Amino acid sequence: MTGPGSAGQVDGPVLSRPVVVRLLVVLAAASGCIDVFCVTRLGGFFASVITGNLVQLGHAVATTKPQLVAGGATAVGGYALGVAGGMLPLRRLGSGWRRRTAGVAVAESVLLAGVAVGWWATGGRPGYAFGLALLGAASAASGVQSVITLSAGIRGAATTYLTGSLTEVVRGAVLDPHRIVAGAGGISRLLGLFVGAVLGALTLTVAPRWAPALAAALVVAVVVVAVGLAQRGATTERGRHG
Repeated sequence: MTGPGSAGQVDGPVLSRPVVVRLLVVLAAASGCIDVFCVTRLGGFFASVITGNLVQLGHAVATTKPQLVAGGATAVGGYALGVAGGMLPLRRLGSGWRRRTAGVAVAESVLLAGVAVGWWATGGRPGYAFGLALLGAASAASGVQSVITLSAGIRGAATTYLTGSLTEVVRGAVLDPHRIVAGAGGISRLLGLFVGAVLGALTLTVAPRWAPALAAALVVAVVVVAVGLAQRGATTERGRHG
């Protein structure tokens, strides 16, 4: 029989806060990369910026443009499905980066890899219907990433929608300029998103068929680092108690 604390012992946080903060910056870069790809190559919709997608969708409905309506609905619906799917393995766990978190990140990387393979296989010309499928998969990946971020144990952190992060950074600086360091995590993620968008745009220019692969590679890098550090921590802990 297990006690109430057994779940935390079996799958408790495995990474420290500073490590998680750095991993979230890389995830923000992946988000910037996949968003610049989607908005420039898949019909003008973002993978993660639902506010912008809803505005676009509303405009499409008002102007009766069926193709844009389908694109907006796919982007918003794909994101929602990603959030729901990402929550399933994490819903009974507390906050913090856990072993299952890496598993959810693997699911995100698989979705992004699927987008990359689909884009490459069609020579960067997926057509309307397959383009919708790629947009849906990219949006689902962003939804999964949002769940990972919210579950990671960093209060107020975001890696896919950073309006709140910018608001908090500026608000904190105005209220108390001496506390600007407290907003360093938010600033880092904002810069990560920006750098990811720049890198994604450059890749679209010099090697367009490989553009989505960059976002997938960034998420894979996060998984590899997270699993490696967690394993090293577990080995150290076993040695300490051995």
